[in-house]
Amino acid sequence: MLATSTLPTAAGGVAATPAIVVTAVDFDRLQQLVGSATGPAAEQLDAELARARIVSPDELTPDVVAMNSDVTYEDLTAGSRRTVRVVYPRDAAPARGRVSVLAPLGAALLGLRVGQEIDWPMPRGVHRVRVVAVAHAAT
Repeated sequence: MLATSTLPTAAGGVAATPAIVVTAVDFDRLQQLVGSATGPAAEQLDAELARARIVSPDELTPDVVAMNSDVTYEDLTAGSRRTVRVVYPRDAAPARGRVSVLAPLGAALLGLRVGQEIDWPMPRGVHRVRVVAVAHAAT
């Protein structure tokens, strides 16, 4: 059974968060990261990991956002579309589209499938984001 949680919505209400999927490899690495980090971003990521369905890397479907995935998303609140790569903090370079998993956007996108939406607290208020496309890095 998946854990469920709620977040404030862009419209000011409260909504259930969509189910997410994380590979066992990413889960282990992210647990270590959360264990050594502090602050709200680490707490948000920890809460996401607690409700994630863990799968082996070969079970991950191509439509799921994993670490080092290129993700095209729509910010439905701001009315914008952008492509970013979700990365570990050491590889973050926002100007180059590399968003840390400890950043609000990175934590929001991790584990979502194409078509899923989530309301997520961002620096300028709660935004609704929808995953449009995912491309996994070559391994």
